[in-house]
Amino acid sequence: MIVQFVQFETTLTEEEVRAVAEERLPQFRAIPSLVQKYYLKLNKPNHYGGFYIWDSAEALAHFRSSELAKTIPGAYKVVGAPDVDVHELLFPLRNEGVPHAAEWTA
Repeated sequence: MIVQFVQFETTLTEEEVRAVAEERLPQFRAIPSLVQKYYLKLNKPNHYGGFYIWDSAEALAHFRSSELAKTIPGAYKVVGAPDVDVHELLFPLRNEGVPHAAEWTA
């Protein structure tokens, strides 16, 4: 699995960020290869983020080239370029609800 951490600054208020995120939920829920997404309010004013868990690097690459991914900066009125970190997940703390849990060893 692959994790992706995206951080960005926005000109939107917290209420507007939440409204945009909730409006777009169905589109993200429809991505079968997106295992989980966490919506984050960061410790700096007007900074938010997303923590994504993808089932593969190919799934992330496919998403990055999608129209949905391309609309994120405009939808959230992102200031400058977002910071994006991508890492391979070694293993989860808990296997409950994790796809392919039998493949993890502890």
